[in-house]
Amino acid sequence: MQEIRKIWGICVFLLAAWTAHADPVYTVRDLDAAFPKDVLIVEAGDGTCYRFDIYLALDDPHRARGLMFVRDLPATTGMLFVYRRDDILTFWMKNTYIPLDMVFARRDGTVSSVVHDAEPLSLRTIAAAEPVAMVLELNAGTAARLHIDERSRLLWEPARDQ
Repeated sequence: MQEIRKIWGICVFLLAAWTAHADPVYTVRDLDAAFPKDVLIVEAGDGTCYRFDIYLALDDPHRARGLMFVRDLPATTGMLFVYRRDDILTFWMKNTYIPLDMVFARRDGTVSSVVHDAEPLSLRTIAAAEPVAMVLELNAGTAARLHIDERSRLLWEPARDQ
């Protein structure tokens, strides 16, 4: 009996240690609490407009967190990373569990380039083709399905307090 208690105690300890180091799982509710939100319109190259509910990554802490540990993102939702200066922005997918399309845009909203279907959990660097000010992350496949390409434009105006 004492042997069973000892084994049971070891199992409980190992389970507690494993859960303490498990990756967090963030839901849309967690994103709602952590990020400011807004609406963005994408004018596709064919002139069709699409509305997205977006989470805003306007500062370093929000940009560092991004969509890490998110396991599900609604189809009409994305995250917009906004920078004060134009730069060759680089991203990676470390701790990002969902495949994403990355839409790199200039300050005026015109799309510079699109990276389709970025691989989850990859450490490969994904870079803008030229200096840009914004990156819109969407569920993988969205850009191709909606014809979001270099002829497209992101229509978003920051609120005065952002």
